Amino acid sequence: MTSHLKGVAAEDAVLRHYEGRGFACVAQRWKGEAGEIDLVLRHPLGSLVFVEVKTSSTLAQALYSLRPAQVARLMQSASAFLALQPEGQSTAARYDVAAFDHAGQIEVVENALAA
Repeated sequence: MTSHLKGVAAEDAVLRHYEGRGFACVAQRWKGEAGEIDLVLRHPLGSLVFVEVKTSSTLAQALYSLRPAQVARLMQSASAFLALQPEGQSTAARYDVAAFDHAGQIEVVENALAA
């Protein structure tokens, strides 16, 4: 399986993980000028959750593989997405990192990125 297909499969698994907890998918692989956001979800209480999905052979490697340039692109893309919302930049949001390892385990770090 190619790395792209592995990434798509990981995103789908993470999406199901969140949906099982009452989250609704707003966008998957949303593309903005700065880059792509893997998942944009609506929390059951209404806020948005931007999720960066990382895959690796271990959960620890996946969680710590996010580089500063990737964080900056994610934040810029999230800002562009928020600009399209009725409340704009005032929209309640958080940034999660979801790690998916080769055994299919998922670990989510909520509020992983400072806004």
